[in-house]
Amino acid sequence: MSKLLLVDDDAELSSMLEQILTKEGFQLTLAADGETGLERALSGSYDLILLDVMLPGIDGFQLLQRLRQQARNTPVLMLTARGDDDDRVAGLELGADDYLPKPFYPKELIARVKALLRRTPATSVRQEATEFAGFVVDPANNKATCEGVELELTPTEFDILRTLVRGAGEVISKDQLSIAALGRSLAPFDRSLDVHISNIRKKLPTDPERIQTVRGRGYRILQFA
Repeated sequence: MSKLLLVDDDAELSSMLEQILTKEGFQLTLAADGETGLERALSGSYDLILLDVMLPGIDGFQLLQRLRQQARNTPVLMLTARGDDDDRVAGLELGADDYLPKPFYPKELIARVKALLRRTPATSVRQEATEFAGFVVDPANNKATCEGVELELTPTEFDILRTLVRGAGEVISKDQLSIAALGRSLAPFDRSLDVHISNIRKKLPTDPERIQTVRGRGYRILQFA
């Protein structure tokens, strides 16, 4: 049974989601403010965190930032009532794995939750380590290195890098990467993948341009001499 943490101050919505997610077989813990959510996220062991942006006390962005600063790479699905694309990008830049704008249909939330949980190393079809162009990605141990330096990646960043490394220099389309990492196709004007790629580049010890953007096609890893 997958353990989920829901951090949201909307009591009515939280109660409804608790019923729906419990019926789907998930074990759900609730937190109604940012401080409580952060405490539970750091002290418990969760497979996924559902995190609202607008929270009393520390907001969802601050909670996520502190969580990632503690090297906690639990997948995070941001829930936001805001329609501003900049807020969604901000969450992704801080280390969120995906986002779902409010209001949403319960079936859509369940689909996103299941998609994010499906991509964990424990359920990965291919477990052996893959090497290419200075990268080593080891799904069995949830470890990725670049030129021998271990990378601190979120689960989504890990799956994106793994897919690129397995491509061995071939161009991988944005939609292929999104399906592999997020379990869904990209929607029009969806910048999620671009932000995740940018985050990975920032974490590389050298040569961030080794992950090349191929305009109109996707991304690939370059082999340096």
